[in-house]
Order: sequence, then structure tokens, then C-alpha cells
Amino acid sequence: MGASLMIVEDDDRVRGALRLAMEDEGYDVAEAEEAETALEHLRDHGVPDVMIVDLMLGEMDGFTCIREVRRDHDVPIIVVSARDDTHDVVAALEAGADDFVTKPFEIKEITARMRALRRRARLASARDDAPDEAPDEVLLDADPDSPLVLSPDGGTVRRGEDELHLTVTEFRVLCELAASPGRVLSRTALLERIWDRGFFGDERIVDVHVRRLRTKIERDPSDPQIVVTVRGLGYRLDAQR
Repeated sequence: MGASLMIVEDDDRVRGALRLAMEDEGYDVAEAEEAETALEHLRDHGVPDVMIVDLMLGEMDGFTCIREVRRDHDVPIIVVSARDDTHDVVAALEAGADDFVTKPFEIKEITARMRALRRRARLASARDDAPDEAPDEVLLDADPDSPLVLSPDGGTVRRGEDELHLTVTEFRVLCELAASPGRVLSRTALLERIWDRGFFGDERIVDVHVRRLRTKIERDPSDPQIVVTVRGLGYRLDAQR
């Protein structure tokens, strides 16, 4: 059985075209015309490997649907929408989407982005293949009461005894920064490393994911000390001792 995909789209033609194309790619596809139906499907049948969500749905819009999914799940989510205003793009990413594709789109663009997202998901959920060896861990904050520890191989970030709930994209951003501690990575570099070929050259997607990441790992997100902004250059990870 192929990877599972949920398409949440109220346009019958777009949904049908996506389904046929994705089934040709080997995906096991489920579809929903409304957000409520999609959420019910997740409750009854489990979480798919990836989701495609439109923003313009019925009574519950795509933004709300994504937020509801994000309450409990890290499933990679791609938004497809005719709404390409900057506010809509940022709002979708803030809600928890991993990527945003504007209609009309090429099917090959969707499939390429889905492959990239699934690679990120596999990285985030990977476990050390050598059980006799302790996985490499990165101490990001040495607070004696609640240290912040990143385990790239283990796919986890822990604050004290609690595992933090990061999306696959947030986790990948943190891993990329942690791989070069003290070094500034530009937004362009992060786009190339994480999104493979970028996001229409739009660097704002990096800012949104960094902002969301900070709300989860920083002691005070309004005054970040771990993932810091270097004005005009990009972002740098400063481990706290």
C-alpha cells in the first residue's frame, strides 16, 4: 500500500484531478469536500501521511481545519488556494501549514513539494539505527530545572521531561540551525536546505516558521535567546549555558 493522502477541497474538479494524479503517484487517497468531514475521517481512520487543504471551504474554513489538526497531529500539510495575498499566506503558515501553493498550479509542483515534505517527516520521526549507541543530542538550553535538548536522530525536542510538539518543518529548521551553532544562516540558505528549491523565492515563509518555533522553545519568545535574528543577514542558534 502506498503512502496515504487526505485531500480537503470543495471544488469537485480540482479535488478529482488531484485524486487521479496522486493515485497515479501511488498514494492511497481519501477526500473530503468539507473540513468537518475531513476531521471526522481523521478521528475514525487515523492520520494520513500528508494532507492537502484548500482555504475556501464551507462553514469551517481551511485555517480552522489546519488549527484543529495541529492540536494533536504533526502530519505534513500543504495549502492550495487561489488566495495569494500575503496575509493569507502568512495566516495559513501561522495556523500550522508547512507549505503554500497558489492556484492554478501544476500537478508536478504539488508532487515535488509532497516528496520534500515526506522526506522532512521521515527525518523528524527517524530513530537511531544502532540501538546500542546513544543518539547524538544537542543541549540548547542548560537550565538546571528544565534543560532543552534536541535529538536529531531521535526526532525529538525535550524541555526537561516534556517532549515538545513541533511540526516537521519547525523541527527541520531547528536541526539546520543546530548543525551550524553560532553561524548565521540566511533565509535563502534555509529555504534551499529545507524546502529544496525554495518557496517562490519568498523568504517570509522562513520568518513565520521561526516565529512559531520560538513560541515553543524560548523561555520568552518576545526576547529570543536561542534562535536569534541577525538583522539583515538571517538567523543564528546560540546555545544557552
